[in-house]
Amino acid sequence: MPPKKKPTIYDVAKSSGISISTISRVLNSPDKVNPETRRRVMSSIDKLGFVPKAEARARARRNANRIGVITPLFTAPSFVQRLRGVASALSKANYELVIYPVDSEEQLQGYISSIPVMQNVDGLVIMSLAIDDAEARRLHDKGMQTVLIEYSHARLNSIEIDDAHGGQLAARHLIEKGHKRIAFIGEVESPEKYAIHPVKSRLQGFRNTLDEAGVALLKKYIKSAAYTHESSQRAALELLGMDQPPTAIFAAADIQAISVMKVARQLKLRIPDDLAVIGFDDIDIADYMDLTTIRQYLDQSGRMAAEILLSHIADSDRTLQHSKIPLTLIERQTT
Repeated sequence: MPPKKKPTIYDVAKSSGISISTISRVLNSPDKVNPETRRRVMSSIDKLGFVPKAEARARARRNANRIGVITPLFTAPSFVQRLRGVASALSKANYELVIYPVDSEEQLQGYISSIPVMQNVDGLVIMSLAIDDAEARRLHDKGMQTVLIEYSHARLNSIEIDDAHGGQLAARHLIEKGHKRIAFIGEVESPEKYAIHPVKSRLQGFRNTLDEAGVALLKKYIKSAAYTHESSQRAALELLGMDQPPTAIFAAADIQAISVMKVARQLKLRIPDDLAVIGFDDIDIADYMDLTTIRQYLDQSGRMAAEILLSHIADSDRTLQHSKIPLTLIERQTT
């Protein structure tokens, strides 16, 4: 009996009713195809078991020695440090790092659809992005080894960050320092639907701990600010221009805390005598600026994610790993 003929792109076109050129775009530039068309194409690909020719050759080799990282905000300092951790582990294992930047929900869905089919990477690290059940099932069922950072799903390996605990640490520190008028700056209402929103958890942990200590976090002292110097400086100016300005500010990111420090200096305020400042992340510049911050071990979490991924690529039967990274308050000269 002759071997069963392998499905071709022409079979996918016939099954889906979509042109070959559009199918090619779905596979190579999925974010440039509307979601309904992409779903039709991927459904036909999955049903037929179609594998593009170049990827079939890659699968015949032992592996591609490439790891993909899907990430938003990949130029932000905290993401750069986490990527640095991933890269350090991969370079030791002679793996190449491929970055898939995400700036829309459609782009994320496109990557999740196409990467498991193309199989041009051996595994994925997905940073700070929410993965739904259908996406997690697709990655799992297609055999794409994956590690999530800052998010968790039962089907995939994950490294979780307890952002609420970070807020608690910041609140306790400021309470111990005797502060009563305390403010918060962070991107509380993020416009992106595709990314996770750790700032809300940081604020919740911060607020709850202050409440338990009998210190009110007044609504006027909570400022939503985008992750930019300009937005953070505007929020700091509003807070420090009040009749009763806060004596301490917890910023949800070190970059925002540094913006607060700049505004304070412009207003001739002494840090920490007139204003205490705490950040979150402990990026490299935080030490240089002597900023008190919540350290979330960025390099280590990236390195750990890569090591977990490589171990599961080597042995796909390993038990899924769900790890939590502890947070630490690093006290410097701003509190």
